[in-house]
Amino acid sequence: MNLYRQLSIFFACLIVASAAHSKLLIRVTEGNDQPTVVAVSPFELNGVRIEENIGAIVEADLVRSGLFKMIPRQDMLAFPSRVGDVYYRDWRLLGAEYLVIGSIKAIPQNRYQLEFSLLSVNAQKIQFTHRVRGGINEIRDLAHSVSDKIYQSITGINGVFSTRLAYVSALREEDIYRLHVADADGAREKLMLESKQPIMSPAWSPDGKELAYVSFETGRPAIFRQHLVTAKRQQLTDFPGLNGAPSWSPDGTKMALVLSKDGNPEIYSLDLASGALTRLTRHFAIDTEPTWTPDGKHILFTSDRGGTPQIYKLSIADKSIQRMTFQGNYNARPTLAPDGRTLALVHRASDQFHIATLDLKTGRLIELTETTLDESPSVAPNGAMLMYATKHQDRGILAAVSVDAGVKYMLPARRGDVREPAWSPFLR
Repeated sequence: MNLYRQLSIFFACLIVASAAHSKLLIRVTEGNDQPTVVAVSPFELNGVRIEENIGAIVEADLVRSGLFKMIPRQDMLAFPSRVGDVYYRDWRLLGAEYLVIGSIKAIPQNRYQLEFSLLSVNAQKIQFTHRVRGGINEIRDLAHSVSDKIYQSITGINGVFSTRLAYVSALREEDIYRLHVADADGAREKLMLESKQPIMSPAWSPDGKELAYVSFETGRPAIFRQHLVTAKRQQLTDFPGLNGAPSWSPDGTKMALVLSKDGNPEIYSLDLASGALTRLTRHFAIDTEPTWTPDGKHILFTSDRGGTPQIYKLSIADKSIQRMTFQGNYNARPTLAPDGRTLALVHRASDQFHIATLDLKTGRLIELTETTLDESPSVAPNGAMLMYATKHQDRGILAAVSVDAGVKYMLPARRGDVREPAWSPFLR
């Protein structure tokens, strides 16, 4: 598949899943060979009536990471919620390395306080005690924050359970396309846009409050931005030809995009305040799929200017261009981890497309997936996982893999196909 074919697919009618039936499921397919064993004691409710099971949410989050194994509730000898009620011997007998305890209580102004502790069973000590507060509609957020704190304490890496996902869905038999936003575990799915025309390339603003995307609702591709809370939309482009691949600058003031208004597809920068356009590439080849480096000084993009699709780096200051990929006959869809060193991409060495990572300092390339037709990688804000689209049993699904390929899980929809994942930044 050359880049011209890729662009034709990019602006073709996508096959993706229905909003009413597209809620994502989680299926962990591969985890760590030696997972950390954690017990999560049921949280004490203190008379608070909530629909969400906080402990179950925390357990599901940790299991989904692939790094933890849970002690089943039915095997627990006690359900402590206070440190003074913990008998470490009981938990050692169960093989637990860590124990999570906590409680929730009502506080003034119709809010709730969740207090929780992480205890090291082997060391018989408290790792930390922490409190979070929120309203009745934020109980899941509080639970995810518990998971984030536990994950960070044990692994040393920031958790991403409080982040969100954007993705596109539609049914094959219905030409209705939908843009969704959901929690990282697929819960609380929210419909952002529904259209009879294709929607693609969702991209998060750096503050996590807006999405940019491409919609064909006007009869041709156009780039829009939309606020997640107010749903207010603004059309940013309406040029003849291609209008695609929006990518926010790290400071949120500009957007890199692809336009073909001057002939062939080129990379442009759009000033979001003034609307001023700056053309960044000038070549007879196809230049597409821009993504910013974390410092905002460079843009990585895909181009076939060397004969096959490869990834290049553009300097914003002097417009100099440097080729970044040399292994394989196809490298595209670049997306950088927050460290600016790990590059996720779609890679082909023979006849299969896989998700891979490239260390920009050492040049080491690692294929992370074994499935075929893998596309659209999106790196988690902690740089430890990435989401991508693939095929499973003739259906389009989302899948995730750790950057060391040790953890994998799938996120199929209950019905139909799902495509174009975009992982949010850390949310406040």
